[in-house]
Amino acid sequence: MSKGDELRYGAPGNAVHICVDMQRMFAIGTDWTMPWLSRVLPNVVAITSAHPERTIFTRFIPAQSPGQGVGMWRRYYERWDSMTIDRLGPEMIGLVPDLARFVPPARTLDKHVYSPWTGSDFQVQLRDADVDTIVVTGGETEVCVLATVLGAVDWGFRVILITDALCSSADETHDSMMNIYMNRFGQQVECVTTETLLASWPGDDARFVS
Repeated sequence: MSKGDELRYGAPGNAVHICVDMQRMFAIGTDWTMPWLSRVLPNVVAITSAHPERTIFTRFIPAQSPGQGVGMWRRYYERWDSMTIDRLGPEMIGLVPDLARFVPPARTLDKHVYSPWTGSDFQVQLRDADVDTIVVTGGETEVCVLATVLGAVDWGFRVILITDALCSSADETHDSMMNIYMNRFGQQVECVTTETLLASWPGDDARFVS
């Protein structure tokens, strides 16, 4: 929980909820399984339920087969050959069922690297829709969530990180990363619980148009 568990700058403005990589390949029976994804899933569902039309699910798309990828990503998929699409099966890159049911009106954004900002016009889409605030949930706290948060900070978005809607496969590094979010990025990242967020950002009928 953050210091005081409060939104320092008041209720979210024109916000979108970015749910990071809550996919089947991270939920069940793979080398990248996050054991406590299921523990935070109800909170992610609660936020998505309140704002399905303002939710964007990112999906991490691995290489098709071992040996593919540019530069160090090639070595990465030699090490993690079990996590290529040919080995996993394409269905495993899909969202977990509890979240897939929200698409549409929620939408997906596929990426081949940790950051959704790299190699895409994501920032332009959000600015064109006058979005000024990013609410972040999902996993992993210290990998793809980190890349999502830092990109949003660099682009000047207000970032609200939901402490009880994040997951990782490693408790120690999750805890360390939360300390960094709350302290080193304390001026640019607000860390609050699901309850605190939804108290200030109840569901509405406004639609995010990309």
